[in-house]
Formats: sequence, C-alpha cells, structure tokens
Amino acid sequence: MYYLGAKMPYKSGSLARGSMKKNQDSYNSPISFPVLRSVRLPTAHKTARSHRTTVKIAITPLQPQEEKIICEWERLAAQAQRINQIARELEAAILELRAMASTFNSQRRYSLPLEKTYKKICHYFTVSVPWVKQKPDKSFILTTRKVDLFRAEKEAALLAQQLRQQTKK
Repeated sequence: MYYLGAKMPYKSGSLARGSMKKNQDSYNSPISFPVLRSVRLPTAHKTARSHRTTVKIAITPLQPQEEKIICEWERLAAQAQRINQIARELEAAILELRAMASTFNSQRRYSLPLEKTYKKICHYFTVSVPWVKQKPDKSFILTTRKVDLFRAEKEAALLAQQLRQQTKK
C-alpha cells in the first residue's frame, strides 16, 4: 500500500480496517438512555446497570402529506379562535375602562366645588379589535370589529322606551 509515494506499513492498513469495523459495529448498537426504575418498556433490554435501560429506536416513517395538512389546518383554526377570544377579552377590558371612567367622572362631579371647571377624565374615539372571520369556502379573513362603547346606554334607553310604551297601554 502506497501513500504519497511512500510505502506504508501493512499494520496501518489493518488498523484502518479495524477502526472501520468498529464504526460499523457502533451503527448496530442500540441507543441507551436513563429512565425511571418504575417505567417498564416492552421492547427494552436491560444492561449491566439496573438504572439504565436500552431501547432500540427505529426511524419513524414520515407522516403522509394529508395528515400534515389536517394538523396544520387544526392549528390555524385554533389560532383564529384564540385571536377572537383575546379580542373578546380586550373588548371587555375596554368597556370596563369606560365604566370606571364614567363612575370616576360622576363621583368627582359631586365631590368638587361648583366653581371648579369639570373635565372628563377620558375621551373616546372609534375603537376596533382584531377579529378573524371564516368565509363559506373555509378560508380566513383577518379584519377588525368595532367596539360599541355606548352599547349599554343605548340598550338602557331602548329598554326604558319599551317600558314607557307598555305602561301607556
């Protein structure tokens, strides 16, 4: 056997073949990892140490494309539901802020002397929260939904009007 023009001793070649054989043997050896003593694996082979269990691990087959698509679809739908749930919570928090500000304004109005100018503690503009809608073809639309800050007052006024109409009858 020759290497760069120099003659190599026969032993080095056999040494290389010996290490190659060791590498091939290592591919066939099972992978071992420590597990709890109470866990029993059906395909496990116990080694010399009682606290370690050896398991032969095979390569798991790839999931078919259809299963991956279904899995991703479920994740997408779950994320859309999560966004809508967070939007409902945000809307409730916004309405709570408005109610707190209204309560504060009414308490402050009665506690301050009349000569002091009265200013509202909070001003309101149009508010929207993110919202995910689903079309009939099952595709999703990320959009916004307006928050009606004065819905409670509108509902109270409508109820009062209905009650007045009932008492007139």
